[in-house]
Amino acid sequence: MKNTKITAENWNLYYGKQHALKNISLEIRTKGIMALIGPSGCGKSTFLRCLNRMNDLIENVRTEGRILLGEEDIYAQKVDPTILRRRVGMVFQQPNPFPVSIFDNIAYGPRLQGLKDRRQLENRVEEALRGAAVFEEVKDILKKPALGLSGGQQQRICIARALAAGPEVLLMDEPTSALDPVSTLKIEELLKSLKKKLTVVIVTHNMQQAARISDETAFFLAGELVEWGATDALFCRPKDKKTESYITGRFG
Repeated sequence: MKNTKITAENWNLYYGKQHALKNISLEIRTKGIMALIGPSGCGKSTFLRCLNRMNDLIENVRTEGRILLGEEDIYAQKVDPTILRRRVGMVFQQPNPFPVSIFDNIAYGPRLQGLKDRRQLENRVEEALRGAAVFEEVKDILKKPALGLSGGQQQRICIARALAAGPEVLLMDEPTSALDPVSTLKIEELLKSLKKKLTVVIVTHNMQQAARISDETAFFLAGELVEWGATDALFCRPKDKKTESYITGRFG
């Protein structure tokens, strides 16, 4: 499929003897938002972490199948996970800015990539902060600690930090669950603008959020992918009774 950014083919993951993900086959389109939904413990966050090999950091994890970024198997031996994570950035549930200045948070990735020229670094930082819709709020306090910002601002700083590395894909694990409604709305508006440039994959427990912002939705249950497709179709005309039961609140 030409418009596909990520493809999972018969993907399985085991934590020791526990079969956590079972034969997941899924296509995630280029420049769009894919929402992963399902009850707690269903495997959606585990699958999200597979997309930039974060599960490599956990002991006793074994995988089968393939995950392709474009046409490249990201689990191939030749793939450097550090470089992969620059291409596929991650934003977590709790904002986690580094205990340094706002500027140094954003400059961290570019510096790791070898960018030393101060002017270029300043431009990259500003571009990332603008991309995360937070530049106007922090442009006069870039030398101040990022930890002094509000929770919503901290989360947008974390998004800017990920953007500064120049990713093709942005993974988000419940990025608004710890935020107030106003901050949540800002993040949602930001994601709608980011999808013009990036592929975004978001795990959310919030059905309304998935319906508001995503182009496609995938429903996970007990480690299996029940169904996936266009968000409007999945919410209005689900093909599987289990999907219908979940989105109407009968379980989960």
